[in-house]
Amino acid sequence: MNKTVPAVATTDDVTTTDLHTRQLLLLAGGGRLARTVHVLVELGIADLLAHGPQTVADLARSSAAHELSLYRVLRAAAAVGIFAEGPAGTFFGTPLSDGLRTDNKQGVLPLVKYNNLDITWRPFDEIMHSVRTGEPAFDKVFGRPFFEHLEQTPAAGEFFERFMMHWSRRIVLEGLADLRLGRFPRIADLGGGDGWFLAQVLQQHPELTGVLMDLPRVASSAQPVLTEAQVADRVTVIPGDFFTDPLPAGCDAYLFKGVLHNWSDEKVVTVLRRVREAIGDSGATLLVLDQVMAPANEWDHAKFLDLDMLVLFGGRERVLAEWQDLLHRTGFELINDPGLKWTMLECRPR
Repeated sequence: MNKTVPAVATTDDVTTTDLHTRQLLLLAGGGRLARTVHVLVELGIADLLAHGPQTVADLARSSAAHELSLYRVLRAAAAVGIFAEGPAGTFFGTPLSDGLRTDNKQGVLPLVKYNNLDITWRPFDEIMHSVRTGEPAFDKVFGRPFFEHLEQTPAAGEFFERFMMHWSRRIVLEGLADLRLGRFPRIADLGGGDGWFLAQVLQQHPELTGVLMDLPRVASSAQPVLTEAQVADRVTVIPGDFFTDPLPAGCDAYLFKGVLHNWSDEKVVTVLRRVREAIGDSGATLLVLDQVMAPANEWDHAKFLDLDMLVLFGGRERVLAEWQDLLHRTGFELINDPGLKWTMLECRPR
C-alpha cells in the first residue's frame, strides 16, 4: 500500500479563474501530458512506488534514467496528481498513478500503451484530413485501411488483438449475467475474437452451443481458449469475413460485441442486411453489444473514442436514434430499452 501522500491543494484553495486557467493550459498542452505519462509507463515508475515512497535517485537507478531529467518529468506529473512530491526529492504513489500499475486489472496501462503506438498516434497528426474529407487519416498515413494493415503487420495485429481482449474481458465480467443469453440455444458470435466471451456464456449455460466467426488470423487463436474453458466440443469455429463469406445458418441469436462501431453506416447496413438474410423467417434475434452515446454536453468517454473511429477506422459511435435508424434500414426493430454507454440492443426481424 502507498504511504501517506502529502496534502495537495483543493478547489477551496484556488480561485475559479485559477481553475479555468489550468484547464485551458491542459487543453492546449494535453499532448505533452500524454507523452509524459507514456514515459512514466515505459520506465515502470508506478510499479516502483507501489509499496511506498522513494527518492528520485533510487527511482532513476531502478529505471535506468537520468536523475535530474526524471525529476523534472515527475514534478510535472505531480502537478496534476500523477504521483505526489514529498520532501528531500521523494515521490509517492497516488490513486491516479495506481491506475498505471501492471498489477491493477482495473487500471488503464493497456490503454496508455495503445494510445502511444505508431498506428494510433501518427494518424492523429493528420486529423485535419479526416475533418475535411470524412475519411480515416490512417489510410493516408499508412497507405491502407486499419484492419488491412493489421493483417499485413503481424506484430501490430497481435498487440491490437491483445488490447481488445483486455477491454472485452473487463467489460464482460461487469455485466455478463445481466445479458440473459441463456434464452438462446445456439448463439453466433460474429467478430468474436479468440472466443473468450462465447466461452464464458457457454460455461454459465451448459445446455447452449455456439458458432464463432472471425478473420482466419484471429479465429486461429480460439481453440486453446475454448479448450481451456472446456467448451470446445460445443463451438463451431468458422474462419471468415462476415462482409463477404457465408454467415452461419440455424442460430437463435446473432451477436456483434464491440464490433459495429468500428464501421461506417454504409458498412453496418451491408453486414446487418446479410444477417437479416441469414435469419430469414426463423425469428432469430439480433444482439448488438455496443456503446450508446450520452446526450449533448454530458461526459461520455465514447465521445472521445468516436474520434478514434473517425481517424483510425472510419467507424463511429452512435446515439440511440442513430442505432434505431440503422436497424430500421436493415429490417430490424429494437425491442428493449437499452441504457447508455456499453449496453445491449436486442432486435427482432421486421
